[in-house]
Amino acid sequence: MLRFQSKAPPLALALAVSIGFQHPASALDAPPDSSGTTLDPITVIAQRLNEARNSIQTQTGASTYVIDEQAIASQPGGDNQLLNQVIMQAPDVAQDSFGQFHVRGEHNGLQYRLNGIILPEGISVFGQSLDPRLISSMTLIDGALPAEYGLRTAGIIDLKTKSGVIDPGGSISIYGGSHGEVTPSFNYGGSSGSINYFVSGDFLHSDLGIESPDGSSNPLHDHTKQYHGFAYVEDILDEQNRLSVALSTSTGKFQIPNRAGLEPVIANANGSPLAVDGQTTYPSEALDENQRELNHFAVLSWQHSQGAFDVQTSVTARYSSLTFSPDELGDLLYDGVAQQAYKQNVAYALQSDGAYKLDDKHTLRAGIFVQSDHSKSATTSQVIALGADGNQIGYVPESIVDNGGRTEWIESFYLQDEWKLIPAVTVNYGLRFDKFTAFASGHQVSPRVNVVWQALPGTIVHGGYARYLSPPPFELVGNETVAKFANTTAAAEVTQADTPQAEQANYYDIGVQQKIAQRFTVGLDTYYKQSHNLIDEGQFGAPIILTPFNYAHGKQYGAELTGNYTADAFSAYLNLAYQSAKGKDIDSAQFNFSQAELNYIATHYIHLDHEQRITASGGASYLWRETRFSADLLLGSGLRADQELPDGDSIPNGAHLPYYTQVNLGVSHVFHIDNAGTLTARFDLINAFDKIYEIRDGTGVGVGAPQFGPRRGFFVGLSKSI
Repeated sequence: MLRFQSKAPPLALALAVSIGFQHPASALDAPPDSSGTTLDPITVIAQRLNEARNSIQTQTGASTYVIDEQAIASQPGGDNQLLNQVIMQAPDVAQDSFGQFHVRGEHNGLQYRLNGIILPEGISVFGQSLDPRLISSMTLIDGALPAEYGLRTAGIIDLKTKSGVIDPGGSISIYGGSHGEVTPSFNYGGSSGSINYFVSGDFLHSDLGIESPDGSSNPLHDHTKQYHGFAYVEDILDEQNRLSVALSTSTGKFQIPNRAGLEPVIANANGSPLAVDGQTTYPSEALDENQRELNHFAVLSWQHSQGAFDVQTSVTARYSSLTFSPDELGDLLYDGVAQQAYKQNVAYALQSDGAYKLDDKHTLRAGIFVQSDHSKSATTSQVIALGADGNQIGYVPESIVDNGGRTEWIESFYLQDEWKLIPAVTVNYGLRFDKFTAFASGHQVSPRVNVVWQALPGTIVHGGYARYLSPPPFELVGNETVAKFANTTAAAEVTQADTPQAEQANYYDIGVQQKIAQRFTVGLDTYYKQSHNLIDEGQFGAPIILTPFNYAHGKQYGAELTGNYTADAFSAYLNLAYQSAKGKDIDSAQFNFSQAELNYIATHYIHLDHEQRITASGGASYLWRETRFSADLLLGSGLRADQELPDGDSIPNGAHLPYYTQVNLGVSHVFHIDNAGTLTARFDLINAFDKIYEIRDGTGVGVGAPQFGPRRGFFVGLSKSI
């Protein structure tokens, strides 16, 4: 079920957590499941350990939205979707180009967790290294976060893996259709003695790898091949201890799509066209740019749960790399620079979180996190040299090499207390300390406090405050880059290149949730954030590599209205959000902007390029016998674009693109085969009404190119249980 979760644990969850703290009973006392069958002792222990692991974290006072395995299967596309498409059904999540999405008017700022374990950030832009097939449930946590959450605070995406001992079995599937898409996949979970495992894998072939730049259904030069693999293995050592390993690999190859009918517009100061090796023209449909992304991670985790004490300690390693290969002649003529770019990041992290139930009123939680990652960048740029008069002085490209590396260290610690002040009021308060050293450095002690009030049996009110420190993403451009391009076709208009700094923010959140009758729940949540050195990112060159920069001042606020209805065979949900996100005075990475932009933004608050004032998502699912009918939708008021003025000037991000809607439909049927399991057939219609809409129009602060939403697509799939 897809739902807006209570600000405080419901009674059933609260009881489960209590059992997790106090489970001295022997596993031999296995209770029956809902069917009356006595559960296997190992299954009982696994369930208890899962409950104890969940109790280590708290979301008290935060806004949480849960999408479970059943909800994913019920959506059009099911678990054949990419993870970002699943997340976009949560409140106040706006879609963007290159598979990105934005939560509550933030650019990036997301932290991914696997079973509560932080996954170090990677470099990938297009690739989705985590597959919905591995998910038992996904929780989006945002708002005023408790002290255990830090560094990336726009939203926490916590994924729970499927369990081979609790839900054994799997399937082998084939899915595909429009845009040349073909996706074979498999997943399987099982157990042997104390060993529990789950594995999944897929291969994606498509001719719509990145969003269309011109609105066509099948863009030019937009092929992708992607491979994903995941494995989770755990050994239940005894009733109190569990050792687990998670492994993931993802490889993606992407062609950068082209627009037809364009010609180079770069010219010399005297008006003559730029010439490279004697050539001045190049058809845009012939451009051949490509990008390759790799992401691999491994997690080793030990969990101990005994009496009132639960702890989980993990070691994580992640490797990611990105390689951009240009069209040397074409990129020079169109952009004035052709960059062969390679970025690599290797990260190692240690994380330990614990919870201790002091008494009936107090639960103490504490944790540490240490991460070291080394980033390496190697870029070779082909440019044309220019003379003092702005005219080219040669026709043969020159190479500029700009290589470098840097190591980042992050150390974090938190301590918090969940205090049951009175039966109807819970207060969670704590402190968090973060310190980082990289291109820039900083540290901060951050207080957090949240209050949850059960005002009436069906009414929950919450409010919270959080102080945040967010280091800039670790894919920075060094200051030396700017000077190297002086007197070339890639020279920056502005040469100032201050290093991006950490964002410091005060965050306030107030909301209420009301249960109306037994099956219908509505919620209203409001937030306000005030930032110093607000972090944003932009794509400023041909390589699809995001570069961070800061606004000296930022302010964001909004409101979210959520509702869901659940009956035996029918369920529906609707999310509606309003937001405002503005920044003033760009004070880092200034070389990426024109002087006119910097001058205007220095004295005016402007809308952030990823602000979408109105965002809505919704869906419904109905099961009739063995046939499920489903539909979902996305609605948005459009991301920002530059506003052109009558005098020829423009206001950065002063306009927004038109409203859009995308409706997806799906139907699936389960066939039961005697003594051979089940066969599931599905048919999905994506963008059923073939609405053509722009995600980006190529204008706006840090926006590199236009992109359109997907055109109508027909997809079919078969899945056989194994």
